[in-house]
Amino acid sequence: MKEGIHPDYHEITVVMTDGTTYKTRSTYGKAGDTLRLEIDSKSHPAWTGGQQKLLDSGGQLARFNKRFGGGGFGGAAKASAAKPAAAKETKPKK
Repeated sequence: MKEGIHPDYHEITVVMTDGTTYKTRSTYGKAGDTLRLEIDSKSHPAWTGGQQKLLDSGGQLARFNKRFGGGGFGGAAKASAAKPAAAKETKPKK
């Protein structure tokens, strides 16, 4: 390996959102530093099943909902599928 081109790789402590900690090796900060996570697998909707609400005050989500009517992808298809087709009356054959 070339000398002087690789970052310093050292041990740090990672603190999860619930307060649990673990030690790992990283290029973050200096040896012995602590990395506090704001989002991890215990708090992010992708892992928790979407139980939390996303906060978006006029950002991308608001623009998407304004443009596409808030129905998300397939909103029109879901709306038409929700309404049952009118049943046709048939006359009995003689």
